[in-house]
Amino acid sequence: MSDLVERLCRARLDGHTITVQDSELGDSLDAAYALQQQVLQRIGDLSDSWKIGSTSAEAQATLGTSQPGAARIPKRFCYDSPAVVPIFTNHNVKLEGEFAFRLGADLPPRDTEYTYAEVAAAVAGVAPSLEIVGSRLSGGLLGAGRLATTADGSANIALITGAFITDWQRFDLPSHQLSVSINGTVRATGEGRRALGDPMNVMVWHANRQRTREGLLAGETVTTGTCSGILDLSVGDTVVADYGDLGRVEATFVDATAATA
Repeated sequence: MSDLVERLCRARLDGHTITVQDSELGDSLDAAYALQQQVLQRIGDLSDSWKIGSTSAEAQATLGTSQPGAARIPKRFCYDSPAVVPIFTNHNVKLEGEFAFRLGADLPPRDTEYTYAEVAAAVAGVAPSLEIVGSRLSGGLLGAGRLATTADGSANIALITGAFITDWQRFDLPSHQLSVSINGTVRATGEGRRALGDPMNVMVWHANRQRTREGLLAGETVTTGTCSGILDLSVGDTVVADYGDLGRVEATFVDATAATA
């Protein structure tokens, strides 16, 4: 494994930031994904959760990209609501309210594209979620670019999920509303259509990305990109994302440096 892989891994676990040279990233998105996978292996956690990012115009503009990005989330950074979540302030952490899906059936590799209906039929449940994003890169997310951000776990810090609703088909996900409160004050509202027009469109994109790789497995969770915008987050904050009848998700954030001292 490259020196960059080791540095990215240590930065994620220890809370510092690193400088990455363009020459270390290779010249393709595939090379950046290969680095991402090596970092995951170096961390050593299995993962049954995915984050899909850059599914809104705002997020794509931040990274200077026109397509989503994917990353597995190590188990140690996945939490059930309500949660106490350690964060490193050096990582310039932000908050996003998202729809998370849990698969009830495999979507294995195949030659033909998966349809919306096929992917929807494989979904066992939908939950409210909070994704915490940030950067282990010295310049932060702004200006980092797609390759560096992809290598850096697609900017994932943590994922917190609420209870999964199994009869999710009764919800109109594109128009479904959510609000995000920080310390009791509503800071953002949104709806499902902010993620590629429909959070299920993100699932279809991911299923078709994975069909040319190892596929997706029953039991895996996929969070589908911000529907609330990107909100600043500080140590000591308590966040509640309210999705109405779909449920709510809550987390309090503590200093990871103090928590591990």
